[in-house]
Amino acid sequence: MEQRAHFTKKLEELKLQVLRMAALSETAVHKSVKAFLEGDSDLAEDVIRGDCAINDLEDDIDNFNLELLALDQPMAIDLRTIIGSQRVTVNLERLGDEAVNMAHRSIFLSSRPPLPFNPKMEELANVAKQMLADALKAFVDNDVVLATQVCRMDDQADDLNLSILKELINDMVRESRIVERGVHCIIGARHLERVGDLATNIAEAVVFIVEGDSMKHSCRG
Repeated sequence: MEQRAHFTKKLEELKLQVLRMAALSETAVHKSVKAFLEGDSDLAEDVIRGDCAINDLEDDIDNFNLELLALDQPMAIDLRTIIGSQRVTVNLERLGDEAVNMAHRSIFLSSRPPLPFNPKMEELANVAKQMLADALKAFVDNDVVLATQVCRMDDQADDLNLSILKELINDMVRESRIVERGVHCIIGARHLERVGDLATNIAEAVVFIVEGDSMKHSCRG
């Protein structure tokens, strides 16, 4: 009984570490989105500087997970919790990378005349941020219903990204001098769409932890 209580405490510590990393990654995404939409190079630089902390936490969680697997030999939902948490941290680190990539786009675009405001870009940013917030809440609460809703939102992010791509290509065809900025905006939109993809991956990990179903690449739609 004492051994079980000790292991349960370790799992709780694991979840807290993942949530600390999630807070850093979500903050990085929010800052990078703001920097991208508002052309704030200082904020973008802040995102880039903060990425090391996310990477360091991933290393710490990797080591913690390996220790749990090696020393405690967990089974059933405990094993799924460890493996699922590992999947979550991988995607949190990738979210940090996408935030950094978006920050670099922001720095470039802030040095050029702004393109006309595109409401679909802001809509895509809001969808991506909502997906991430809901995926993390689903992880905290072990909420499969919310996780599944996140998966279904992925099509909305994909459609917005495609619409932005088509509009920017048409704009660049009409006006060649905006091509360089347009390309950076297209790539920025792709980073936003990737945030939605990574949030979906986190949601799929939640379903795996709670129900034991491997929903990778299949819970969308």
